[in-house]
Amino acid sequence: MLKILLFLAALLLAATSVLTVWRAPDTILTWKLAIVAGEYGHWLVIVVFALAVVAGIRLTGAAQVLTLAFCIAAMLGFLRPVFIARQIAADLPGKLRLAFGPRVPVGAALDFGRLYTGAKVPAARFETEVFSRPAGQELKVDFYSPALARDTLEKPRPCVVVIHGGGWDGGDRTQLAAWNPRLVARGYAVAAISYRLAPQSIWPAQHDDVLAAIAWLKANSVRLGIDPTRLVLLGRSAGGQLATAIGYGAHDPAIRGVIALYAPHDMPFAWSVSREDDALNSIKLFRQYFGGAPDTPERLALYESASGQLLAQSGSPPTLLLHGVPDTLAWSRHSERLNARLRELGVPHHYVALPWATHGFDFNPDGPAGQVTESAIDMFLAAVL
Repeated sequence: MLKILLFLAALLLAATSVLTVWRAPDTILTWKLAIVAGEYGHWLVIVVFALAVVAGIRLTGAAQVLTLAFCIAAMLGFLRPVFIARQIAADLPGKLRLAFGPRVPVGAALDFGRLYTGAKVPAARFETEVFSRPAGQELKVDFYSPALARDTLEKPRPCVVVIHGGGWDGGDRTQLAAWNPRLVARGYAVAAISYRLAPQSIWPAQHDDVLAAIAWLKANSVRLGIDPTRLVLLGRSAGGQLATAIGYGAHDPAIRGVIALYAPHDMPFAWSVSREDDALNSIKLFRQYFGGAPDTPERLALYESASGQLLAQSGSPPTLLLHGVPDTLAWSRHSERLNARLRELGVPHHYVALPWATHGFDFNPDGPAGQVTESAIDMFLAAVL
């Protein structure tokens, strides 16, 4: 019985580690397993090592050889993200300087210890306020102050506007809130905002809500202690679509930069590669978001008006894109296509492709993808703000 249990455990761990090499099958379960393998695999290595020690002591013959072989394969798979992330982190400062100029500071290399201990991040104060009431619905912002007493600030701080994901029909401003104190610790204010959700509200309601949040921040800038001329939009997934569409379409000089993580940016193209049988039923998401398919001139115009890639111009804000290559929920081709378009237009930009990472790779801020993401965002913000 022990022989079978050890063998099956090694086989299961090896199979899970494969998700750091190949794209996971298109299901919610395998997507979550891919996050575990990619961003927590360095913890699973400890489990695999213990399993290998037991197998080496308790097993003999072919069972021992096969079990140890699976353990070695699992350890290599789980450690792959760490070593790739280390190289990406080492190359980031030079690449970002080429993209955004000499103001990019030297970035921190991947911290192996932090993978296990986590980063010590000071607690950040935040206040929740209503910034808009469209059709009687209260839209709120969690505003994080860069100091416990804003009246002690020597000068107004730039503000990062965080736009949540969730397929446009879910999510809220508290999504991945552990990242906000990290930005505050760097001296930035953070405004994590809400917007109306589909299908009750279709585009451009979400566009209007983000613009309303920006207008509220500007109108209250003195009270909040922020510089209304230095804003950056940061969006994840669906929020990344909003960030590029609004960042490029608003033509607002106060928007100094755009950061989009694992997001689509050309909505007619995104519709063309969507399916009902994928993990999210993306056809349904688009129908909810736009009120239907892009099968009429009017609705096609709606899709195009939500497409940062189609709205981008030579003077669009500097942009940082991050995407996992084997992302199962949002094809990395979306960021690759926007990257190519920004290159054509001469817009300062950089695209960080993570060869092992899947959708939501920043769920663990101290994991391999989390550390690369934090370094890239830190350097980008220092350059554009």
